[in-house]
Amino acid sequence: MPNRILCTLLLGVLLSFGWIAMSSPAWSQEQPEMGDVDINFDVEGAEFDIEAQRAAAEAAGAAAGVFGALVLLIDLAIAILMIAGLWKVFTKAGKPGWAAIIPIYNGIVLLEICGRPIWWILLMLIPCVNIIFSLIVFIDLAKSFGKDALFGVALWLLGFIFLPILGFGSAQYRGPAAAQ
Repeated sequence: MPNRILCTLLLGVLLSFGWIAMSSPAWSQEQPEMGDVDINFDVEGAEFDIEAQRAAAEAAGAAAGVFGALVLLIDLAIAILMIAGLWKVFTKAGKPGWAAIIPIYNGIVLLEICGRPIWWILLMLIPCVNIIFSLIVFIDLAKSFGKDALFGVALWLLGFIFLPILGFGSAQYRGPAAAQ
């Protein structure tokens, strides 16, 4: 098997060099003489004007800055919604609300509310595995508050909308769903 691979590679290299070594018909033709041709390098137009290019670049930079600031404000609003919703969910479940802003600890508190083992936090830190386990945790969270699995999937997909609904809504904590 290795000999077949080696022969295939060698044949590929030989064919490649063969194509390179062949002369093109365009190169074999006689090229016309240019003689005394006058070439003018003075060009006009906005695309060759340095000041116009600088003004266009400044306008594009300003537009990018405004767009970036808008995206930042939207991200900040979503983060505030998520923190406020999670804070209220934690307080409804009898846990400290400030735990919503501590990165790893909020996952541990969420697992406690859902009734899942705390070692699942390690699974939540593994890429790709965390997708499945976070879906399970959000479904358990919804069930812990008397909601159905579809609400849990909505929590998982659109948490910035459904966490405030769960936290500020009329849903009451009924205990860990995974323990039942």
